[in-house]
Amino acid sequence: MARFIIAGINGAIAVAAGASGAHGKWAEHLDEIGRLDQWQTGVHYQMVHAVVLLVLALAIRVMPDSRAARIAFALIFAGVFLFSGSLYVLCMTDVSKWGAVTPFGGLSMIAGWIACCFCSKRQK
Repeated sequence: MARFIIAGINGAIAVAAGASGAHGKWAEHLDEIGRLDQWQTGVHYQMVHAVVLLVLALAIRVMPDSRAARIAFALIFAGVFLFSGSLYVLCMTDVSKWGAVTPFGGLSMIAGWIACCFCSKRQK
């Protein structure tokens, strides 16, 4: 149940972040400091991976013994937190050092995708 909540919250945050980056004063601020593209990248990756988290939550429910699915879920969740989260903080603070965190999130998401390759283990 918690995995479905995590996936849903990630999707909701992505929609809210996308809307705030597209409308009003926050959008103007992001455009003024030249960070709108980075904000949108964070939103895009978070939304795509919210769907992936939902699919993995379903896979774990169907295959509760799948260690690979649980590992993939954890890695992708951590990756989204680090990747999109660091981009959001970078854009909110305009402190470039936050960009150093972003690649670690990317690596975690890549590792999560690789773990997905092992989710189809046949049950006997």
